[in-house]
Formats: sequence, structure tokens, C-alpha cells
Amino acid sequence: MDFKPFSPDEARRIVQSLQKPAVYLNMTKDWPSLNWTVKHLSSCLTDRIRFRIGKRTEDRAPLFETECSYIEATLKEFLHWTANDGESSAGPFSDCEFREFWAYADYKYIAQLFHDKPAMFQDVVWSDFGFPGRDGHDSTLWIGTQGANTPCHLDSYGCNLVFQIQGRKRWHLFPPDDTACLYPTRIPYEESSVFSRVSVVQPDLKKFPAFRRARAHTVILQPGQVLFVPRHWWHYVESLDPVTVSVNSWIEMDIDDEARVQEALTKTIVCALKSPPSSDNDDHWLNPTEERVSSHDENMQYLNLAAKACMDKTRDRTEDGTLLAGSGKRDSSGLLKTLASDFSFVIPFGPHLIPVNCEVHLAHKPRCTCPKDTSYSRGYKDPSLCQTLSAHIECKGEPGCDGELLESSRLRAHQEPGSSDRREAGVHISTNDMIECLAHPDVIALITRLLMHRQRELHQ
Repeated sequence: MDFKPFSPDEARRIVQSLQKPAVYLNMTKDWPSLNWTVKHLSSCLTDRIRFRIGKRTEDRAPLFETECSYIEATLKEFLHWTANDGESSAGPFSDCEFREFWAYADYKYIAQLFHDKPAMFQDVVWSDFGFPGRDGHDSTLWIGTQGANTPCHLDSYGCNLVFQIQGRKRWHLFPPDDTACLYPTRIPYEESSVFSRVSVVQPDLKKFPAFRRARAHTVILQPGQVLFVPRHWWHYVESLDPVTVSVNSWIEMDIDDEARVQEALTKTIVCALKSPPSSDNDDHWLNPTEERVSSHDENMQYLNLAAKACMDKTRDRTEDGTLLAGSGKRDSSGLLKTLASDFSFVIPFGPHLIPVNCEVHLAHKPRCTCPKDTSYSRGYKDPSLCQTLSAHIECKGEPGCDGELLESSRLRAHQEPGSSDRREAGVHISTNDMIECLAHPDVIALITRLLMHRQRELHQ
């Protein structure tokens, strides 16, 4: 076996300690999946799979999955289309000029694709990163052409390890504290994903002025490299080469149960507002990754289960959130003993572990000083939740502060072309306007804290 710069225990310790994206090098040289080129996979997978289709144009608005076309094709048909390079071709892609369109078979579960070839699961060796038993069965496959992209979004919980196999991909990553600058939205709705309304590679700064302050961390991931994406980091991904292949493993690690309550609450609100038929509910609001619209009763059951799990996990904590005496080992400073609190551990950045650095850092610009906590997961700690929310809404700080985002509908009316006509015609609040406010991550965090506070009072 080839030399590995980090043992499995060291690699996992790094993952658990990293607070920013980083790239592992020289960890996959002996992985059989390094040979998973599209040509190789086309001989293993003969069934048709679904490709998402988009135009190779730079737009000032993100191309969400609900706005794309879709084609069912085999990998051999896909390869034939890419090999023509502009010439007309027969088959499923016959109406798509290769130079004008991109195709992406994204988020394909390897366990489903190769259910009849389980031996292939072992070709992806995530155990080298300290996750024993984790392999291709716990991973997804991504195959695309140049220009194929994933809309900018964050994952509500979990972190990601991404193994690049063929071609290169450029990753644009933004820290959780930049959520206010990314203009989050839950339409289209996908459970555990928050999308950005900004086209991060071609931003409309008149419509989204706060994006100027976003701190972009960019990296081009090369074949054989593994990218670590921490929890709640925003990311936009674009393929740079004619054909790209990568494998992604989402890892649920140290998940905050409160985040699950937030997701359940968001789902309940979005489905309640978008499910009933109405004149402005005819858009494609449900992402293709979601199988169906769950009923209100199902969503409330899910919310109650998440709340119960959160309550059960925090019963050994005092009211201010600190652990009760004796519940868990502590270090010399009194903190719960975890790898993350092991301050003696120095992350070994060097030739085998490269940090993804900030490309644009505008932190020197003044930020709004209104009372807030912009981290998606932390919510607000002020015991007077209603007063905190009220203060946020009243804030009139610089563009991009949370007070402004909570009035996003009002701002768009002033910023978008033709807004003067709309003001003269009177106020029009759509269902999506309501969702953007009610399901804003900061508002959901506040409501979650209020709900859990009331539940604790009832069960004291």
C-alpha cells in the first residue's frame, strides 16, 4: 500500500478540528475508484440515468434545478454526445448542441446505481479518513460536462468529503457568518438545503448589494484530491473540463439537534403555505430531489419528534445551556472534553493538507452593529426573543444587515426594475415573499428557540 501522509485517526482528527475548507493530497493513490472515469463507468452501468440540462450562458440569476430541463440517457450516449464536440448527434441529446448546453448527472446514490455490483462500493475507501465501514455505499456520484454547476447553497447539517476523480471543478465557498450576504431562500424547497438568490459568479450587485462583503474562498479541485467542506459553509460548484467525475460523502457528525427542529419547522411552514392551490402557488417550488409534498400532519409529527430529541439531549443541561455537573468529561478550563476543544492540537497544514484561502475579504468595511447572531445554527441568545426580533426588524443599518434582510420584499420593490410602477399600483405581497421572511434562517432560529423555551417551561 502506498504511503499515506495521515493515518485514519489523524485524518479524522483533522476533519473534526477544521473550521474552514481544506484539501487533502496524496490520500487516494491506491483507491480503485481513482479509475472511475466516465468511460470505465459506462461499461459498468448500462441503465439510463437522469441528466440535468442547462445553457452555457452567464446569467445574473441562479439556474435552480426547478428551472432546468432533464434527459434520460446512458453513460455511453452521454460520452458519444461529448465526443461530437458541436456536431449533431442522434439519441437523447440530439436537441442539445454540446457547445451551447451542459449536462449534469448529479447526486446519484452509488448504492442505487450499482445495487447489483456491491463489490464496487469498496472502491471508495473513506475508512482512510477515519470513518471505518464507510465506502461507496454511503456516497453519491456526480458526472458532468464543462459549465455544469450546482446552485450556491448550504447544507443545514453535516459536513462533506469530496473526492475528485476525472476533470477539475472550481469551488466557491463562503463561511456561515456570510449568510446575510448570500440572501438565503427556501424556494425552491429542498429539505436540509438553503439556497442563495445570488449568482455568485455573475452577481447583480444592484439587487444584492450586501454580496460585496461576502468572503469568497475558491479552489480548483484536481483529480485525486479530497476537499473537506465544513458544516454550514455555502458552496457553488462548476465543472471546468469537458467531462468531470467526483464522489461525495455527506458525514453526519456532532449534529446539533436544534438544527433538526429548525429544518422540521421550515418544512412545516413552506408546505403549509405552498401546498394549498392559489393564484400564486403555480410555480415549481419543490426541488426535483424531493419525492412528494408531505401532509401537515406528517410535518407536525416530524417537528414533534425533532423537538423531543432536542429535549432529551438537553435534559442534563442547566437553563443557560451549560452542562450539569458530572455529565461528561471536562478539560482543565471546564469545557466539555472533545477533539474540537483540544487546543493543543495544531492542524498540520503543509504539502499534504492545503487550506482553502479567502480570495476576497472585505471585512475592513464597516458592518451593521445591530444586536444579532448571523450564524445559521446558533440562533439568538437574548432571553427576550420577541424584543430581539423587534429590534432586528427596526434596524436600518448598512445594506445586508439582518434587519434589512427581514424586509427583503420591501427592498426588492425599491431595487428591481419597474418597482416604481408597482408602488403606484399598491402593495402586493406574494406567498413567496412571505416564505422568504418567515423561513429566513435567522427567523427560524428565533422561533425554534421560542418553541423549545416554551416546551421546557411546560415540562419542568
